[in-house]
Amino acid sequence: MRKTMKRWMAVTAAAVLAGSMMAGCGSSGGSTSGSGTSAAAQAEAAEAGAVGEAAEAPKNGADVHVGIIFTEAGLSGNSFNDLALDGVKRAAEDYGITFDQVEPKSVSDEEIIQDEMASTGEYDLIICVGAEQVDALNNVATTYPEQKFALLDAEVDLPNVASYSCKEQEGSFLAGALAALAKEGQIDEKLNDGNTIGFIGGVDNPLINRFAAGYKAGAQYVNPDMNVLIDYAGGFSDPTTAKTIANTFAEKGADVIFHAAGASGMGMFQAAEEKGFVAIGVNLNQNSLAPDYIMASMLKRLDSSAYHAITTIVEGTYEGGKQVLGLADGGVDVVVEESNIQISEDILAKIEEIRAGIIAGEIEVPLELN
Repeated sequence: MRKTMKRWMAVTAAAVLAGSMMAGCGSSGGSTSGSGTSAAAQAEAAEAGAVGEAAEAPKNGADVHVGIIFTEAGLSGNSFNDLALDGVKRAAEDYGITFDQVEPKSVSDEEIIQDEMASTGEYDLIICVGAEQVDALNNVATTYPEQKFALLDAEVDLPNVASYSCKEQEGSFLAGALAALAKEGQIDEKLNDGNTIGFIGGVDNPLINRFAAGYKAGAQYVNPDMNVLIDYAGGFSDPTTAKTIANTFAEKGADVIFHAAGASGMGMFQAAEEKGFVAIGVNLNQNSLAPDYIMASMLKRLDSSAYHAITTIVEGTYEGGKQVLGLADGGVDVVVEESNIQISEDILAKIEEIRAGIIAGEIEVPLELN
């Protein structure tokens, strides 16, 4: 780790203390302007110094230095932060880049770390993970318009921030197709011969409904008569409500239920074990949590996003703005590894055919529920 990051460690305690003393004087809510400078002036500065406006020469990977700032949750077994770090490590192996990583102790630390990294001028790219860094990055990226940033799984509208998101609907389409094919093939004794499956979202918003729309479309692509029950837990940390919804779905005949509900989904997994239905996980490979009941997981590949961002630096193709990765880019996927529910080779082959059809544009995946 370079001297700059060692210096950050030395000043963090003082900076956090100062920040806490000043917190009562700052603006609250979603303000994105820094103190002493108007938002208009900052935006003008960002436009004047915007990066990525002209093609850049490729770099020797060994000369590329990257910083990655995780969410306050830190690194902990198979989290989004771990996935992002996997992508950085893969880039280090493939390109020879060097990197520093920091686990903030709190959300307020994130802006301090972003500012410290950017102020050194030593980082070719600073990667920030998660929506909780959006407000801080709006401030810092505007202050340092020549610094290149990548934001994973969130969006900041600045020319020096490449904001990475996923085509959740494409991965969910594969999950829905797998659910229908598994029922059609009666691959597990927990599956009935009915035409009902379920989806539990965290909240009813456009992002979560992309999961729902893809899942429903994928299931009905295989079986047009498939009935997809849809409900929302009302939040991402309410496993009790998700469990209640899952139990209700099971009573209505749903024997495969997919969730996009964050920690609320743990309640759905509990219901699967108690009621005896098949579950599908989300975002990470959750199959090992209940391998006799979780058939598959739909992945959001933050490792691919991090790797892609670094590749653009190495190749000289970096561009700020929205970067959306789907099946074709490895941004989403469905995995069955670590599940004890056996998926036949015929079904897996059909899933690969559907994947190829989506990538080729032969299968249209909706963004919204119809």
